[in-house]
Amino acid sequence: MLKHPAHLLAQGFGSGLARTMPGTFGTLFGWLSFNVLSSRWPDVFSSTNWLIIIAVGFVIGIWACAKTGRDLGVADHGSMVWDEIVAIWLVMLFVTPAGAWTQFAAFLLFRFFDMVKPPPINYFDRTIKGGFGVMLDDLVAAFMTLLVFAIWRSI
Repeated sequence: MLKHPAHLLAQGFGSGLARTMPGTFGTLFGWLSFNVLSSRWPDVFSSTNWLIIIAVGFVIGIWACAKTGRDLGVADHGSMVWDEIVAIWLVMLFVTPAGAWTQFAAFLLFRFFDMVKPPPINYFDRTIKGGFGVMLDDLVAAFMTLLVFAIWRSI
């Protein structure tokens, strides 16, 4: 992980090195970091700034995941969790300011979409490769999560 900055980022600052369920640990890291940063420095981590951070994180993630995947010999290695981190930031941005239980429900729903990969997520996962593909399928999972929340809130 420490051999290259891309590895440090792609592997979620170590959260992706968990022996079991690295994607879940990466998502937990993303959820925790979102809440800590937003509550500790609310002026810096405002909604507008989070959108910029997420967009920049997505673009940098394309490079970091492509580089790390090449170096590890597996295009979408399980230890690469930057995609989960950026995606859960997006989910939390639109779910917050919700209580812990609502955030937990969003976390579970996102993990469901990320692990099961129902359509259209599975299409993007199968057809778009490289760093962009690694990042994109989790972004689609985030949008699916937010769609379910939007439908739920409108009922």
